[in-house]
Amino acid sequence: MYIGAMNRGFLWRVVVNAVALLLVSLIYPAGLHLSNHALDARGLLDFAIAGLVLGVVNALLRPVVLILTLPINFATLGLFTLVVNAVMLIVVAALTNLETGALAQTIVAAALLSIASYFVSGMLDRR
Repeated sequence: MYIGAMNRGFLWRVVVNAVALLLVSLIYPAGLHLSNHALDARGLLDFAIAGLVLGVVNALLRPVVLILTLPINFATLGLFTLVVNAVMLIVVAALTNLETGALAQTIVAAALLSIASYFVSGMLDRR
């Protein structure tokens, strides 16, 4: 029973990630966009795949990177987390059909992704 709830939670996170990625690419295409720039059925599938990859990267890779960068994160009062989030977005882009801009643009896109994910999660959670 617990495993089913855990799978539902992960699938829910994938949906939230996919919608948040779509919103960020529409709001700030300089930081994050599809490589073919098309928002058709294939593009939506690309965002779903990217949402899945983002969920896996955030679950497996991000905690390790955050622990390794803990001294830098402590010295910058947590602001380095934006850079870590941008690097995770670059990893997702390398594995999927997404493209990111320069590092500064990707940092802005990662911050927007965090905000969009928060709001999408809040809006979809209201039943």
